Amino acid sequence: MAERPVQLYVYDLSQGMARTMSMAFLGIQIDAVYHTSIVIDGKEWYYGAGIQSSLPGTTHHGKPMEIIPLGRTSLPEEVIVEYIDSMRSTYTMESYDLFMHNCNNFTADLSMFLTGRGIPDKIKNLPQEVLKTPFGQMMRPALEAQLRPITQAPTPATAPPPRPTTVQNTPIKTVRSVAEFENLIKTSPAVAAFFTSATCPPCKLAEPHFLTLAEQNPRATFVKIDVGIQQDIGSHYRISATPTFITWSKGAQLSTWRGGLRGDMETEITLMINDAFPPHRHMKIPIHNVMAETMIASRNPTVFNKVPPIDKVKPRLGPVAEDPNVASLISFLQHRALEGSNNAAIPNEPAWAKFLCTAFTELPVDVLFPLIDLFRASLADPRVSGWFAEETDHKTIKTMIEYSLRPETPYNIQLVTTQAVVNLFTSPLWAGHLCQEPILSLVVSMITTFLLDREHVALRVAASVVAFMMATHVQKERSTASKEVIGDEKLVEMAIGFVEAIKEEQKSEEVVKALVVALALVVYCVPEGSEVGDVLEGVEAKQVLEEKMKGGLKVEKALLKEVAELVGA
Repeated sequence: MAERPVQLYVYDLSQGMARTMSMAFLGIQIDAVYHTSIVIDGKEWYYGAGIQSSLPGTTHHGKPMEIIPLGRTSLPEEVIVEYIDSMRSTYTMESYDLFMHNCNNFTADLSMFLTGRGIPDKIKNLPQEVLKTPFGQMMRPALEAQLRPITQAPTPATAPPPRPTTVQNTPIKTVRSVAEFENLIKTSPAVAAFFTSATCPPCKLAEPHFLTLAEQNPRATFVKIDVGIQQDIGSHYRISATPTFITWSKGAQLSTWRGGLRGDMETEITLMINDAFPPHRHMKIPIHNVMAETMIASRNPTVFNKVPPIDKVKPRLGPVAEDPNVASLISFLQHRALEGSNNAAIPNEPAWAKFLCTAFTELPVDVLFPLIDLFRASLADPRVSGWFAEETDHKTIKTMIEYSLRPETPYNIQLVTTQAVVNLFTSPLWAGHLCQEPILSLVVSMITTFLLDREHVALRVAASVVAFMMATHVQKERSTASKEVIGDEKLVEMAIGFVEAIKEEQKSEEVVKALVVALALVVYCVPEGSEVGDVLEGVEAKQVLEEKMKGGLKVEKALLKEVAELVGA
């Protein structure tokens, strides 16, 4: 995506009073009581009553006193919005604090994600400078009370102009001729046509339902034809009244009906979809236990967020602990552990990423381990994991995983690396990148290798969590978007690895349960023609699961039986 500018809008909440009166009251000169916001893609994002957005320059703060260029970003708009959504749990209305957790903390974090740099220190550090003065400390409660109605005012009613509801902004197609329409019917597996006219009131009521069905069924082709304009098409199909609907499956006409009743539309479209895309054979197999386990795990995701004892880490790091990048990360983790993420300013992530990548080639193992462990703990914060999910070429994560897969790499580094990969899932941005090369091959190798480490249960547990989270993403995209995010070759490799690990696992019920569910999610409704089914038969997956029912591990037999039936189908 093309690069776009990122701007910092700077406002003065004191309306000029700070510049003229600060020296007399505080004993220091300040230019403004700063409020800042980030402007990107035609939206102004700011923090007050939670995370808010408006058209640039239309907030209740009026006209900005200064607009500072922060840099440029090529991140897609949907990625930026998703990252901002992941920040909402940190930047809530209730957690707002004028001095410790304010709009400038938010813009600093968002700027770091977008451009790799923060906001000017004079803005970010101003509250601390004020609190260093006796008068500032004394007036803190009064200032909070006076400014809160301003900083936490609701979003102004002004909203971006609505996008016109034209066909170009919807999944509904238009055609210009009978020949074009007939070619569409021949080449599309399923076609639903909505014949309408400008003077038809029921058509206007039916159109939103037709649009919704088009959005819900992306595999089918939905066409809108205005018979007042395309009279030749209306005549060809003998349309005598509107609204009229016709459906086709694999080139054959299925049904015709008039009227825009929602129930009729849903019924006929469902029949068309089922005829054109017959339900998968797995749809007849109940997987209630699999889905129950998936829901429980998804609601309470595993995060390895324990911060290592800093008093013990620093001696292990030696002089490296004094490096500004390491000191900044340690400070972030300490503040986050003591005060929560609200008051923990994220470190300079580009600088830290560069330092860590260099460390893999220059530092000894005994120093590298505590560094990766600190990194693992920092990734529990979605602001940090979000940045590394979007890092160019994923150099840091790639380097870390490659190092963990070396034969000589010790167990403790393998463990914290795997836990770090788990923590990357705290950002909703990570799963999509995980399924892209070269990260995909590295993570699959890491899972299948570490699951078979016979000596270290903790390593197998961490690897099984990554396996489950990957499988969850695969199934989510398959079931909600009809999209295969991992190619068949890698799916086969994952499935074989899961079965082998289930077979070998003799100590951990947690590992077996996670892998059984992961196997089911990878297999369920796998596309016809996939080699996964044949491979599972070859490795006797069903028999492996049935044997586990007889074993000593306390894994629910109903779950094992359910997945055994699935892989044997």
